[in-house]
Amino acid sequence: MTVMSQGEKAAEPAGAAQAATKKVKNEAKIEAAGEATIQAKPQARPARPPVPSPTYEGDFVLDEHFMLECGRTLTGLTLHYAVYGKLNAARDNAVLVCHALSGSALVHQWWPEVFAPGGVLRLDQDFVICINLLGSCYGSTGPLSVNPETGSLYGPEFPLVSIADNVRAQARLLDSLGVRRLRLIMGGSMGGMQALEWSAGFPDRVERAVVIGVAPLGAMGLALNHLQRQAIQHDPEWMGGKYLPQKPPTRGLSLARQIAMLSYKSAPLFDERFSRNPNRNGEDPWGLDACGGGLIGGRFDIGGYLDEQGRRFVDRFDANSYLAILRTMDTWEPLRGGRTSEAVFGGIKARLTFIGINSDWLFPPQSVREFAETIRAAGVQSDYREMISDHGHDAFLAEQAELLRLLQ
Repeated sequence: MTVMSQGEKAAEPAGAAQAATKKVKNEAKIEAAGEATIQAKPQARPARPPVPSPTYEGDFVLDEHFMLECGRTLTGLTLHYAVYGKLNAARDNAVLVCHALSGSALVHQWWPEVFAPGGVLRLDQDFVICINLLGSCYGSTGPLSVNPETGSLYGPEFPLVSIADNVRAQARLLDSLGVRRLRLIMGGSMGGMQALEWSAGFPDRVERAVVIGVAPLGAMGLALNHLQRQAIQHDPEWMGGKYLPQKPPTRGLSLARQIAMLSYKSAPLFDERFSRNPNRNGEDPWGLDACGGGLIGGRFDIGGYLDEQGRRFVDRFDANSYLAILRTMDTWEPLRGGRTSEAVFGGIKARLTFIGINSDWLFPPQSVREFAETIRAAGVQSDYREMISDHGHDAFLAEQAELLRLLQ
């Protein structure tokens, strides 16, 4: 099984063709049991069926000023989105799929198996929507966008956008499509944050939500995101966020991605895949070092893997956009300011399913379980299920068949 990470599936088909320095337009029966843990049993993976293409892909532009939680506004806010299937006459077959940190609106590229026969979604029945996050570089308004009020790129002046801001903007887009109620909303990681925020913020519009691998980010996750920001900011090419399009801070962004990779996988998986093997290109960590005086040396295989992940990421993503969405992730804390779970979650009418991943240390399963229990204690119909995988946080992308089995 190939080691893949958040967003890699989106990057595979189209990543190399995307410029990281411009706005990309064409990229994205446990009911009451509550405490049960489902263990997915190993099973032969069936042949993957043909993956659908979007029925429509385009932009939604909100002409008015859009007020953000931080107190600033976005003018001419744009959301890039893709839809699959058709909205039925009753308008009751809509499903919203929310992407993770560096994903795009093109669900079929990074979550293809949700469309597989027997999967969660059926395009002969469902109308599937996915919307690119604000701050991203896959078509929605972000640091690479032109600020209509200044005529210049937002760059480092792009404001803090919250998960709730994204959800309110998404609601406006769905209004324009004639979608008033969602049969299902689902997402992993930051996608799960959006799914829960939708359920709490628009309780009359969500029937069911699947929240995968997420709780408010703990201190370790915040620490890793801090180091990623530092890596980008300390790249001399970052220039305070006002870097030239032809000279982005690729070294800093690459290092940031490599730091992130450590949190997306698990130690057992790394040991299985790489162990203490020398890099597969023939480098020798024990050999004489011609340029480092013994301080550098040849890479181990894990080093070569991380360097490659960093190289691939800079081909498809923008540094300021990465900083923007990291901040969106960090600042998501529904109970901030002493708000009670009853006040925040008590009005939820949707049936919630939380999924933890046993090897996830970015969002540990016990944190996801406790989060689900807190919400259930507020009177919400909520259950918890656990995915058994060595893939760590990335299991919801890397082992999609196992995830879908939990949702049957």
